[in-house]
Amino acid sequence: MHAAADRLAEVRERIEQAARRSGRAADDVRLIAVSKTKPLQAVQALAELGQKDFGESQINEALTKIPALAGGGLEWHFIGHLQSNKTRYIPGNFQWVHSIDSLRLARRVAEAAQQAGVEINLLLQVNVAADPAKHGVASGELLSLVDELLGEQLAGIRLRGLMTIGRLDAGERETRAAFAQLRGLLEQCRQRFGPAFAELSMGMSGDYELAIEEGATMVRVGSALFGERG
Repeated sequence: MHAAADRLAEVRERIEQAARRSGRAADDVRLIAVSKTKPLQAVQALAELGQKDFGESQINEALTKIPALAGGGLEWHFIGHLQSNKTRYIPGNFQWVHSIDSLRLARRVAEAAQQAGVEINLLLQVNVAADPAKHGVASGELLSLVDELLGEQLAGIRLRGLMTIGRLDAGERETRAAFAQLRGLLEQCRQRFGPAFAELSMGMSGDYELAIEEGATMVRVGSALFGERG
């Protein structure tokens, strides 16, 4: 517990410093603890320290943790590639999905949410680096996808913003450029579609401070909070 508390305090301090450098408050940035592959006990320890947002990328694994921690006021974010046949598990377990990259997938989430009588917050995943190893809509196709989504007026979902995953092998300059590009795309969405587009999910353990300096409102941090994978 002491190690977990120290890691959480250090990450929060770095978030505060990065936010200050970008002229914002630390409260403007939501820390999502990426708990995929981590045991329930480690997740519970962070929750007991006050961490409220957790990210999972595998439905089956998440369903072993979420019910066990129910009632604790936690918010769960699905951050991995979502298969269409798994969308039925989103309502009742996750409040956010960060990885929508097609109209078909959004429809499936909306259908499941309507059946459950809930509303799910969606972020559109953008492959700003044009990385063939990553999922996500191409930057040049984003606005047309949003047009289609909003045109369908799907109940059960709310478009809240954008997400991207940076290249693991990128240097600082390339990483900043990718984050700045996503920020620019979000601004285009806000100008064209309204202020509901407010969230930028970008940055992980190795680059979350750069992401905050470039405008991130959500950072997805795993190893810096839980320790390296063993």
